Amino acid sequence: MNKERLKTGLEMMGVAADETALDRFEAFHTILDEYNARMDLTAVLDEDERVDRHDLDSAAPLAHGLLAQGAKIIDVGTGAGFPGMPLAIARPDLKVTLLDSQRKRCDFLSAVCDELKLPNVTVLHARAEDGARGALREQMDVAVARAVAPLNVLAEYLLPYVRVGGRMLCWKGPAVREEMAAGERACKMLGGQAEGLYRLPIEGREHYVHSAIKISATARRYPRKSGTPSKDPLGILPQKP
Repeated sequence: MNKERLKTGLEMMGVAADETALDRFEAFHTILDEYNARMDLTAVLDEDERVDRHDLDSAAPLAHGLLAQGAKIIDVGTGAGFPGMPLAIARPDLKVTLLDSQRKRCDFLSAVCDELKLPNVTVLHARAEDGARGALREQMDVAVARAVAPLNVLAEYLLPYVRVGGRMLCWKGPAVREEMAAGERACKMLGGQAEGLYRLPIEGREHYVHSAIKISATARRYPRKSGTPSKDPLGILPQKP
């Protein structure tokens, strides 16, 4: 792994990465490669590209001060651990829960946590809708997701986890503007309010984080049963006849 590329990129975001953090990123890449040989975790194999597209992209919201000291974060649909794992490595003060519906991905993430000795990370095997109806409901300062679903679907996945006064952060490409109207309507239905669209400081990439603040409690009927948010998304206006 190109440690200097990673260190320079993090420093440009205002994150001072010490040798412990850089060594952990390198170990994370090594374990990712080991598991990727037998399961589909990432298609990004070039190390410099992985630093840019996975590590720095995941950590980029730190440049905008969107994660307070000691914040409790849940990464919903974390997959190979993005964005939650880079955030946990770059900011060990954060308390990060990585949630995924696939057991094999959770096993991989647990192996990473054991190898890297990350006491600030918890791995949870559950569907997004099921986890939000349990003990974690409205307990998180921030809920995040990267490359999971349209904004209006993500709102139903994420906002039920967020305490009033917290926020959801969704990583999005340039097409995000096409999703914003329905996403903002869905947020309002779930107790949220759109805060802003932040461009991530990654050279050569047009990537954003969409932020919404939780301003009131989410109604108990949300999230709906597993599979419903993606099949019947909130915030869609009826088509005119």
